[in-house]
Amino acid sequence: MKVQSESTLVICGHGMVAQRLLEALCRNRCKPFTRIVVFNGETAPAYNRMQLSALLAGDTAESSLALQPGDWFRDNGIEVFNGEAVVAINRQDRTVTTATGRLQSYTHLVLAIGSRPAKPGVPGEDLPGVMTFRDLDDTRTLIETTRRHRRAVVVGGGFLGLEAADGLSQRGMAVTLLHRSAHLLNRQLDTVGGQLLQQHMEHRGVKVRTGTSPTALLGRSLLRAVQLDDETLISTDLVVFATGITPVTRLARKAGLDCGRGILVNSQLRTSDPAISALGECCQLGDTTFGLVEPGYQQAEVLANVLVGGAPKVEYRPMETPTRLKISGIPIFSCGQVSPGPDTESVVWQDHEHNHYCRLLIRNQRLTGAVLLGDTRDGPWYSQRIRQQDDISRYRDHIAFGKNYCEAAA
Repeated sequence: MKVQSESTLVICGHGMVAQRLLEALCRNRCKPFTRIVVFNGETAPAYNRMQLSALLAGDTAESSLALQPGDWFRDNGIEVFNGEAVVAINRQDRTVTTATGRLQSYTHLVLAIGSRPAKPGVPGEDLPGVMTFRDLDDTRTLIETTRRHRRAVVVGGGFLGLEAADGLSQRGMAVTLLHRSAHLLNRQLDTVGGQLLQQHMEHRGVKVRTGTSPTALLGRSLLRAVQLDDETLISTDLVVFATGITPVTRLARKAGLDCGRGILVNSQLRTSDPAISALGECCQLGDTTFGLVEPGYQQAEVLANVLVGGAPKVEYRPMETPTRLKISGIPIFSCGQVSPGPDTESVVWQDHEHNHYCRLLIRNQRLTGAVLLGDTRDGPWYSQRIRQQDDISRYRDHIAFGKNYCEAAA
């Protein structure tokens, strides 16, 4: 893409992925745009969402979340409008309209508008006292709520639900965590790993109920209780839903862009309009949508190269991304196959004293999955073995003890 006399890149959204795109563009010596304008629907510029749980728990300050100081944007000539979301796209005129009525033209438009929390659709979801845990405003509201109320129910035993439950508990609330699957983090952990994590959460004061889900939230003007599918009632002042995400597509659909679950893009992150790209949680490539930050970072690097024009054949190809989490102080690593199958062998190693757990899944002398809890230092090495499908027969007897033992044995 050649530099035009008046070329403007407009970015809708300013989360972690949009910020990575800005940084990738600024690293490049070739400047394809004379202006870069960012419209951010949130009131705060890009911040580290991964630290929201630490903020909720009181373990970090809000000031530590910023990804770049304000001077960085000014020094790089980037105009950021916080609290001003784009509400309409005119593809024919190549303009966007913001919530304040501002009209901005673009040479190229990037949609990085993320996702919204999904709710299960149970009666009573609109009652005061029902919340989600997704952004900085949610976190601020939850912190304020802990000063006035003492009981909370968190729905969802994935990463966000666990972090919300632990954070509220650390703030002094009596917390019950509900998860409809048989064990926590069922997409990342096997049964034993999930049970060990549950024990850890309960030791930290969170009551956990698996294999159950709410059927109604009860109350008139205020939330009073949660009714479960076994007719149990749990009295509460607060319900936090952490039951997944849905890509934000309304803006793109209104503009006539092709959408599925997310905004449809090709391998260069272009939408059905070649002047518009999308990346991160709002986009969909083939049948795949993206709920982790790492694929978004990879997309940002690809898109920066596409926009600069220095690598015309560069493409983004989805690849299995290992899950790296730290929940309530316990590191977790998961990659590849999680649960054993009829054609796999399991190698299990457990240190009960230190609450360390490792399950490795092997098929035909090749590693197909790894679940680590407590000690995850060898996770990247296991991930490499899974990706490369190395023959591990030379060091199979030592595989549970990690890289150093295996390299010595080989």
